[in-house]
Amino acid sequence: MSAIEYTARQRASLLSLARQGVCQAVAKGYIDLPDLASLEPYLQLPRASFVTLDSHDELRGCIGSLQAVRPLAHDVLHNACGAALHDYRFAPLQASEPVSISVSILSPLDEVIFSSEADLLHQLVPGRDGVLLQAGRNRATFLPVVWEGLTTPDIFLRALKRKAALAADYWSDQVRVWRYESESFAEDRERPACE
Repeated sequence: MSAIEYTARQRASLLSLARQGVCQAVAKGYIDLPDLASLEPYLQLPRASFVTLDSHDELRGCIGSLQAVRPLAHDVLHNACGAALHDYRFAPLQASEPVSISVSILSPLDEVIFSSEADLLHQLVPGRDGVLLQAGRNRATFLPVVWEGLTTPDIFLRALKRKAALAADYWSDQVRVWRYESESFAEDRERPACE
């Protein structure tokens, strides 16, 4: 994935689509999926995405896909609905709640081969790498944007392990890690979920 794959117009269209998904989810409890034939080609391609909602500069919901199993338009709509209604960390979003929406489009997962935790830490690139960590049935991911608050590989990995319900100092030969990049863009202000 290049640093900028989508044009300004395409980014605006994807944000509008995510906003539409959030509003439909809040108003109706579900989303209507558009006919693919009516969409531009880039929206028809299978891509993985995340939709993140922020309210008053705090996370309000984030749901995504790590693998491209649906057309981009449908994936964004599903994840917008999920972020609004089904993020287990939050109550369902209300129509009057102000949120800003961001969309991240992910590159394919690339497994990282490492010999130790120190080797893994050495390979992680702050600001670029999104990371998926799996240890047995425990699994968690951080998008590349998370590096803004967790600025070193050690801090980033310890927090990711905690997110996966593992001890921060947990390590095992069974740990598997994949990296990915993302192109992320966001609305410039908060607005009620449905206005």
